[in-house]
Amino acid sequence: MEGPNLTAVTEFILLGVTDLPELQALLFLLFLIVYLTSLLGNLGMIIFIQLNPKLQTPMYFFLRNLALTDVGYSTAVGPKMLANFVVDQNTISYYGCATHIAFSVVFIAYEVFILSVMSYDHYVAICNPLLYTVIMSPRLCWVLVGTPYLYCTFVSLLVTIKIFTLAFCGYNVISHFYCDTLPLISLVFSDTYEIELIIVIFAAFDFISSFPVVLMFYLLILIAILRMKSAEGRHKAFFTCGSHLTMVTVFCGMLIFMYMQSKSHHSSDTDKVDSIFYTLVIPMLNPLIYSLRNKDVKCALQRSWKKTMQYLF
Repeated sequence: MEGPNLTAVTEFILLGVTDLPELQALLFLLFLIVYLTSLLGNLGMIIFIQLNPKLQTPMYFFLRNLALTDVGYSTAVGPKMLANFVVDQNTISYYGCATHIAFSVVFIAYEVFILSVMSYDHYVAICNPLLYTVIMSPRLCWVLVGTPYLYCTFVSLLVTIKIFTLAFCGYNVISHFYCDTLPLISLVFSDTYEIELIIVIFAAFDFISSFPVVLMFYLLILIAILRMKSAEGRHKAFFTCGSHLTMVTVFCGMLIFMYMQSKSHHSSDTDKVDSIFYTLVIPMLNPLIYSLRNKDVKCALQRSWKKTMQYLF
């Protein structure tokens, strides 16, 4: 139903991170560095793993998919976020916003599942090292990365279609730096109960099917580590798994805080800070945590550097 002052929305205005003019230049530079570091770090790791024969193992196969996911959702969010700092009014078309949401939901939801898959990979590597290559066969690896992707694509399309079949009339200002589901739903002119319920159900399912699974595998890993006789083996296992468990906890915790709390408890500024961390900061940290601190990657980098130097000189 449209009143005399209500017209159908054809574009949205993104308010960005802050409206303080004195912070615009500083934040633009900061987030540009964060985004470029994330992009170069993850793309570099993807190329490096692909080209290095010694890294063609299930663990690095999953790591490469994690890096692809990080590139996907940081790129879905980063450029539009940076545009807020250099234009007077950052607008996005109706269908552009729908595309924006579809891609961001796919990649952010997929990150949850690929982190869970990596915890299973760690479990098999530590608890069944002799059968690792048999259990983690190429076929199983593709099933473990492909099935969540199909599920996340379905969820993304369902949520996007449901949101954009609702009526947007009149007010079109999104209090965020990208088209996210919750700020967009607050602009809907019609009843939003169904789409809010869908989001909560899928968010709860994603959490239940991922985070408790990660904790279960790490409990089994902890038991196996405590039974190890080698102090060096225990240290290596703790070092490898500790970083991963920390990042899973941080990432899932932020998503739970963002999508599973009631509407009355949401704060625009808090949601923005939360979104910055899981869309830009965590993708920047992942290459450092999962790769550059890894002994195999360090050795491969050193070999590649030596070969490059020998070729040049």
